[in-house]
Amino acid sequence: KHIKSSYPSVDLIGGNVVTAKQAYHLIQAGVDGIRIGMGSGSICTTQEVCAVGRAQATAIYNVTRIARQFGVPCIADGGISSSGHIVKALCVGASAVMCGSLLAGTEEAPGEYFFQDGIRLKKYRGMGSIEAMSKGSEKRYFATGAVVKVAQGVSGSVADKGSLRQYLPYIIQGVKQGLIDVGASSLQELYQLCAEGRLKFEFRSPAAQREGAVHSLHTYDK
Repeated sequence: KHIKSSYPSVDLIGGNVVTAKQAYHLIQAGVDGIRIGMGSGSICTTQEVCAVGRAQATAIYNVTRIARQFGVPCIADGGISSSGHIVKALCVGASAVMCGSLLAGTEEAPGEYFFQDGIRLKKYRGMGSIEAMSKGSEKRYFATGAVVKVAQGVSGSVADKGSLRQYLPYIIQGVKQGLIDVGASSLQELYQLCAEGRLKFEFRSPAAQREGAVHSLHTYDK
């Protein structure tokens, strides 16, 4: 409220939230956008360490339902590791997605490449990791001055993905193809299908998930 009253022309994004009630409080405070996700990132351990968070698709669905009533766009933050995940997030109601690990191994991402077991890798760390906290992110996790710091993330590495110049067109085309298969010619049409209840989801059993992925091959290339 203070920021919006002091700088009304500045767009303010609030979060992260995972419930409709949390989103409603931010909307009442005057946010222009909402970020959704808690503990669903590839390097995040909040759900494991703090027992706090929610399944990402469920969080997006519940938050966007109320945000849509007030015309507030939402960003899906966490759990995006493929173009298929972007399509799912958009179908559930997200206006945009954050791509952390998805873009972490690209040439343009921060960090230097190194080799391990013959694979070219790049370092990737969560903001809740001890390493990141030592570099200033501790304020975000209320750990400033704490004698014992509890990590809510990890530090790791991801495989080289090349340049964004080649990688992003691949991701974008995958999203476009997903919308075509759903039956939407644009994001606007996709949101309309969602609002009208014409966009249907289906539960997939573990067997169906295995069947829908690459299987029954000795080796394969992606």
